[in-house]
Amino acid sequence: MGNIIHVKNVFFKRDERMILSDIHWDVNAGEHWAMIGLNGAGKTTLLKMINGYMWPVAGTGATIEVLGKRFGSVDLRELRKSIGWVSTSLTDSISPSHTVIDVVMSGKFATFGLYDSIANEDKEKAMDILTKLGAKHTADRRFGVCSQGEKQKIMISRALMANPKLLILDEPCTGLDIYSRENLLLAIDALGKQPNGPTMIYVTHHIEEVCPIFTHALIMKEGQVVAAGTKEKVITNTILSDGLGLPLEVEWNLGRAWVKLREALEVRS
Repeated sequence: MGNIIHVKNVFFKRDERMILSDIHWDVNAGEHWAMIGLNGAGKTTLLKMINGYMWPVAGTGATIEVLGKRFGSVDLRELRKSIGWVSTSLTDSISPSHTVIDVVMSGKFATFGLYDSIANEDKEKAMDILTKLGAKHTADRRFGVCSQGEKQKIMISRALMANPKLLILDEPCTGLDIYSRENLLLAIDALGKQPNGPTMIYVTHHIEEVCPIFTHALIMKEGQVVAAGTKEKVITNTILSDGLGLPLEVEWNLGRAWVKLREALEVRS
């Protein structure tokens, strides 16, 4: 499959306010993308459209295709089975009393608990995924006693149980200390290198979280695309300063972009 995401002429309005304006975006097989923008830039709205939870403004000639399926002529319930979405809000929906292995296996059924019969191969698969993400030691724990970093690895493992072709990681490092963040980013980087793994979209407003496995970047600002392309061409002083509204300077080290202010800021009244 060559085209993973194809978005064209997408507009979205809420209460007469334009949330997305003329969005064009293509994600191809073999690419992993970082989606970067401030809060309110339109990132979550665009992701909800890609998952078929929101619809573009009618009459604009909008086109949305995901995994080769065009919206309007596809069963979205079936399509969503091929899309994994990991977010903090989803983590909050998991009962703290459930064991980690059960939480991971529940991903096969897209439920928040195990209500279906499971086979030995389901448990073996769950353990294998936890192992690859460095979270095997949590398997028999209650979900509620795991650290925030462990919970994020568990939720990614849960998403992988359904063999998604597209995996959306929505600000997975929120609330993590630097050790836990770097540990999680190592696991995500390793996941991206696995053969036949899912295409990944990583949502963040922290540039240093864009680890080496991510090949491309989409910068959004006030509901519009500022730039989209290979990360080295997009994550630059000029583009990033425009997208984030600050005078920024980018330095590349260890395959990652690190950002600092070019000049001191003054308090604005």
